[in-house]
Amino acid sequence: MDALQAILTRRSIRRFQPDRPLSAAQIDTLMQAAMAAPSAANEQPWEFIVIDDHEMLEKFQEHHPYSKMLSEASCGILVCADKNRDKLDGYLQQDCSAATHNILLAAHAMGLGAVWLGVYPRVERVDGVRQLIGAPENILPFAMIAVGYPAENKSPSERFEAARVHKNRW
Repeated sequence: MDALQAILTRRSIRRFQPDRPLSAAQIDTLMQAAMAAPSAANEQPWEFIVIDDHEMLEKFQEHHPYSKMLSEASCGILVCADKNRDKLDGYLQQDCSAATHNILLAAHAMGLGAVWLGVYPRVERVDGVRQLIGAPENILPFAMIAVGYPAENKSPSERFEAARVHKNRW
């Protein structure tokens, strides 16, 4: 699948085939894609926790009300930001968003399904997840990505609206 096809056909998958783990090679590919993302001043402030322990994924759901699909997902990938690497003050969210989106696109291109579950900026989610993973204060849990073999097939969504494109000025 080429890049443009992956972008135009990717959908959020919330139903997975249970008990189908990802291989180490698949996880490595997803992590390589994540770390290929652009970042401000090339700071690469991200850290990742691959969670394939289903007890841990169940506990995550206590801190995120929309994460029930983690029960069937092969794994969750928690994207975190290291605040000590925020040299330009304020770009962590953009950097981690780019890494998160790269994981979503890579998963789709690999025939997997994935969905982005926002943790940041919800303080109660950030604090709960930080405690769950035992992270120090400088680590900001940003997003969880449920990844697995899809148990649903969604058609591409046409979202283009020409009226939202402006040229040179508003």
